[in-house]
Amino acid sequence: MSTAAIPGYTYGSGEVPRSPLTLDELGLLKESVLWSDDDDRALRLAHDVLTDQVDDILDVWYGFVASHPHLIHYFTRTSDGQPDGDYLARVRARFGQWILDTTSATYDQGWLDYADEIGRRHHRTSKNRIDAVDAVEHIPLRYLIAFIFPITATIKPFLAAKGHADNEIEAMQDAWRKVVILQVALWSRPYAREGDF
Repeated sequence: MSTAAIPGYTYGSGEVPRSPLTLDELGLLKESVLWSDDDDRALRLAHDVLTDQVDDILDVWYGFVASHPHLIHYFTRTSDGQPDGDYLARVRARFGQWILDTTSATYDQGWLDYADEIGRRHHRTSKNRIDAVDAVEHIPLRYLIAFIFPITATIKPFLAAKGHADNEIEAMQDAWRKVVILQVALWSRPYAREGDF
């Protein structure tokens, strides 16, 4: 799917406000997760490995969310409490592109801005707006943080699917874990009080 065809996907567009974080602050955050040039290489390899597996990965992640009522709740309509299938499909398309964007991350201003945008889309300040849906208005920060584990633990079989050496698989897994933690840290900004982030 072309990124232009992904509903609500605005990475790199003028619609995305500038992040209040600077690129220097992003660099310090990368240092804090022990990011290295080896991680850049491993993440690029992961991009090649995962590109044709995105739908299968999403099946696992969506299966996890759907099997937990307290998680699928955030995709339900306020009018009747039922999951909004169209909303789930729109988010799924962006989630798939997020895998590709994550593994080809440039860490430039556009990437930083969109990471901040993703955080706002989970928070009551912007949730539901891009999709014009009447769904539960806010995802608590605790679930963004807790979701680090399933998003990182379940990726390993996909990283191992192309027959790479064990050390390459571990390097990809480590890089994926670091970049997910990095992004969840960035996504948490809208949840912090002014001056606390």
